[in-house]
Amino acid sequence: MRVFDPYIEGWELRELVRRREIRPREVAEFFLSRIERLDSELGAFYTITADRALADADRLEKMKPADTANLPLFGIAYSLKDLTWTKDIRTTLGSKSFENWYAPADAELTVRLKNAGGILLGKTATPEFGMRPTTEGGLHPPARNPWNLAHTAGGSSGGAAVAVAAGLNPIAQGSDGGGSIRIPAACCGLVGLKTSRARITAAPEKAEGWGGLATTGPITRTVRDAALMLDAMAGGGLGDPYAAPAPPGSFVDSIRARPHKLRLAAIRQTALSPIEPEMLAAFDSACVAFRELGHQVETIDIDPGALLREFPPIVVCACVGTIQIQNPDLLDPMVKPSWEWGRRISASEYLNALTALHNTSRDIIRALAPYDALLTPTLTRPAPKLGTVAVDPKKVADDIYSWISFTFPFNSTGQPAISLPNGFNRSGLPLALQIVGRPNDEAGVIALAAQFEEARPWKHQRPPVG
Repeated sequence: MRVFDPYIEGWELRELVRRREIRPREVAEFFLSRIERLDSELGAFYTITADRALADADRLEKMKPADTANLPLFGIAYSLKDLTWTKDIRTTLGSKSFENWYAPADAELTVRLKNAGGILLGKTATPEFGMRPTTEGGLHPPARNPWNLAHTAGGSSGGAAVAVAAGLNPIAQGSDGGGSIRIPAACCGLVGLKTSRARITAAPEKAEGWGGLATTGPITRTVRDAALMLDAMAGGGLGDPYAAPAPPGSFVDSIRARPHKLRLAAIRQTALSPIEPEMLAAFDSACVAFRELGHQVETIDIDPGALLREFPPIVVCACVGTIQIQNPDLLDPMVKPSWEWGRRISASEYLNALTALHNTSRDIIRALAPYDALLTPTLTRPAPKLGTVAVDPKKVADDIYSWISFTFPFNSTGQPAISLPNGFNRSGLPLALQIVGRPNDEAGVIALAAQFEEARPWKHQRPPVG
């Protein structure tokens, strides 16, 4: 079996495959072997699709070079979160109620990643229905943080983040309804991009995810790989109720931009929770880096936590409305109260909450309009130990929203937001920075993120796994 660096960037792997220095089948075999050796301890994958990976690789090997030139993911191994529909591969939704369920169709996203030349290794771990910010408590054992196995990998795209952080695949698809891409990226020292509302179609499963709160996006080690993956995923679908405006060019092109003298806002506190001192110190240091790059950084007094009142009812209604449960006793004890609450909310209460959320979101976007982007810590504290977040059904909301104070508001506003590595605390756990862009401006977010990555590189950092 061919052996190479498991932490190779996706775009580098693609170029090696294009030059025929590595065969697609060697890519598949290498990462499948690594998953088999390491994943029983890490808990990244629910379903490993070895036959599909080898079939993808063999199909790619038969292609003529001229036919591969425009495939952005040619020869790159990737994973899908197990909330994403796959017709011929089980989609468990992290739930005992769907342990052997098969979706009636592939998600449009699933088709796009295959057609982009990727090699699918499997479906990654998620908490039940994506309803926790940690990946535990559902159908399978918890997803463990590769930097410290006693700590959470975050959620709900926790398995996706573990897979990338531990070198089980270079890139992974995640979804984000309240931080579910950015939280695990922050916990595991990765890049996680929540895309703009309707940037990527939710067809054919939904018209929109969670009342417009949820979207999908990449989890990668570097900004360039995130842009590359977004190029493969982006775009509306036939019959979508709305779509994000088309970008001016490819998202990878944005990497080469060098933004100058931007006006950046910074939020360094929230009424929902104090920020852990090391997290705050790292954030302040990042603000210094942006000033050194020539940007103006202004601390502003806006608390996006004002959206908290309207946000939870929409989430719990989305859970009830899109998932039919035959036996509620099988639900995760931390998810069951939310499901029961969602059943009690009337249609008028839901619509009133959605209207209030949109109006508060407009106020936040209006207040941020003078700025090119917003900087915040991604989370208020680093990854906690497994079994310590949302363990009491009566305190679930307090546990969750005090930790994700800076992520869920931008699902409400629909703005693109990226989490970036920003050093480590004294215990060796990753810290993270969030950049929030103007509405529909992934290109600007990617350009600024790439500039920060260049100033403070992190791709050499590797967790202590095999």
